[in-house]
Amino acid sequence: MTEITHRKVEANGINIHIAEAGTGPLVLMLHGYPELWYSYRHQLPALAEAGYHAVATDVRGYGQSDCPEAIEAYSMKNMVADAVAILDALGEETAVVIGHDWGAPMAWTSAVLHPERFRAVVGLSVPYTPRSPAPPTQMFKAIFQDNFFYMLYFQEPGVAEVEFEADARQSMKLFMYAASGEVRGDPELPKMFMGKKKGAKLFDGVSAPAKLPPWLTDEDLDYYAENFKQTGFRGGLNRYRNMDRDWEELPQLAEAKVTQPALFVAGEYDAVIMMRNPETMKPYMEDLRKLVILPGCGHWTQQERPAEVNAEIIAFLNGL
Repeated sequence: MTEITHRKVEANGINIHIAEAGTGPLVLMLHGYPELWYSYRHQLPALAEAGYHAVATDVRGYGQSDCPEAIEAYSMKNMVADAVAILDALGEETAVVIGHDWGAPMAWTSAVLHPERFRAVVGLSVPYTPRSPAPPTQMFKAIFQDNFFYMLYFQEPGVAEVEFEADARQSMKLFMYAASGEVRGDPELPKMFMGKKKGAKLFDGVSAPAKLPPWLTDEDLDYYAENFKQTGFRGGLNRYRNMDRDWEELPQLAEAKVTQPALFVAGEYDAVIMMRNPETMKPYMEDLRKLVILPGCGHWTQQERPAEVNAEIIAFLNGL
């Protein structure tokens, strides 16, 4: 099996840990919350064997990458600048960028703002969405009113950190299971994210699954937990705390289109696409090659269905 190697590169004024495999055209993979480069552990060797230089990062605030203190350090402008700087650090003019969860908006925005650097883009789970008509938290408050919504719960610095960091392993187990395809039909677990009264905590009323889903092993959970025990969850949560700042700083995204070749893959039971129909992004995509919905799959697309995701990505890359 192709070896995955690790190093740190200096990019945009910080040190970023990358995991990489293979040689060839660069494919840069960006993860979401609460994940690590490790969420692409199945993609790195597959893309390397297909003839690509596959690179997955710990984005700023996670794992072995630097964790700046300031909340504003996690703005979308900084995240995009990191992605561009990684290309520079690797001596590459262009790359294909892939993103999952928060990594997907990072990938879409990188493609929109720097089409000369990102020749194609793959979004996993989160469809491309242009700038909203009002600041996101203002819209969430209007929609959810007296009800709990996890993105609003994450806004107050220090609150969600206490809950997640009380037991990093248990938090990861609950969070990953609750957003997976395995919870379909379970009325309790989706309520982690919404559907209870404002003032509740994220894990209120949620019990741990009797067993892990087949795609997540104890060793996987240990790896995530050990990393988050070292860094805490603050860096990742700070991404949510920049949504309104992003809205203010990037007005050019209001009617922006993705001009590059694009692929979108999501799970049938992903709550993200239940809230945001991927079909709505089509008018903003000039070259959407394929929109794939994986039956029975939840939010953790590339971890839950690695074989299917790898096949779709490799076919897309080979067709560029």
